[in-house]
Amino acid sequence: QVQVVESGGGLVQTGGSLRLSCAASGRTFSNNAMAWFRQAPGKEREFVAGISLGGTGIYYRDSVKGRFVISRDNAKNTVYLQMNSLKPEDTAVYYCNRVPILGSSRALDAWGQGTLVTVSS
Repeated sequence: QVQVVESGGGLVQTGGSLRLSCAASGRTFSNNAMAWFRQAPGKEREFVAGISLGGTGIYYRDSVKGRFVISRDNAKNTVYLQMNSLKPEDTAVYYCNRVPILGSSRALDAWGQGTLVTVSS
């Protein structure tokens, strides 16, 4: 099991940027692909971006391609999500989790508390 703490959310205007962080505990962090998910009010949680265990493989949902960048620092047990050109439809609670392989939307661990991103129009 890996436990995570997400941070970095906030209120931003359309077109703005935020950088989310996901600090993970547990010795298995560097042995797993990781992913960011989000859940907007009244909607199902959805996959946003994934990164392979070494960081060389990356996968995004179509709606964030060219705007979001996922990265990881295995020495710090941390995954990041740089979000640029934010849109109101990006408003959601953002979560990170382990996934079995790059591109998978199946979370392996219990969810953290998430971090709220609100994009005003």
